[in-house]
Amino acid sequence: MRISVATIFPPYFTGPLDVGLVKRAIDAGILTVDIHDIRRHGLGRHRQVDDTPYGGGAGMVMRVEPLVATLEPLADSHRVLMSPAGIPLDQTVVDRLATLEHLTLVCGRYEGVDQRVIDSHIDEEISIGDYVLAGGEAAALVVIEAVTRLLPGVVGNPESVAHESFRDGLLEEPVYTKPAEFQGQKVPDVLLSGDHARIASWREEQRRRRTEERRPDLWERFVARSDS
Repeated sequence: MRISVATIFPPYFTGPLDVGLVKRAIDAGILTVDIHDIRRHGLGRHRQVDDTPYGGGAGMVMRVEPLVATLEPLADSHRVLMSPAGIPLDQTVVDRLATLEHLTLVCGRYEGVDQRVIDSHIDEEISIGDYVLAGGEAAALVVIEAVTRLLPGVVGNPESVAHESFRDGLLEEPVYTKPAEFQGQKVPDVLLSGDHARIASWREEQRRRRTEERRPDLWERFVARSDS
């Protein structure tokens, strides 16, 4: 898979792309990430990429020309603008993005991106949450890591991906490892029993209970699907 990133801050990605699963995927040739500096196409001596908004208002808006010049060579990709106005990023969206051959993530800055860029050169807008960041770079890194985990050959045990949080609409159950007791806190007896049927039942019960308590929104959707 190839992921292209359009940003005015290429150094933002230097460290995160050089550690963990993402680095492993890149080193193995499973993933290619290329960074495109929007400011290379900036206007004038100062490489300007923003300007004041028509109609007045606070802040600056990213200009059409530098963004279009950056995105036109990436027309063969699915171009996503990271934006608080986009659809929420959830596991279903991540699953879909992971099937693409070429994904472009566009990192906005300032008060936003000129709408004409969105209308003509963006295929989809995605938000990682109902809050505002200084720019789309952090959001792009979230997408890169979430998608990379799903690429074949990246995670050592594929079963761990199939049974994690948000699969089937439920949160993951509590997990434990050695020692069996620490400072008076014990691992639940059922996990030490060796009874795989009981363990599976306990895990399912815990997933349901945790989802109902912590994410009533997910629980309501899960119940609705189960009843339909």
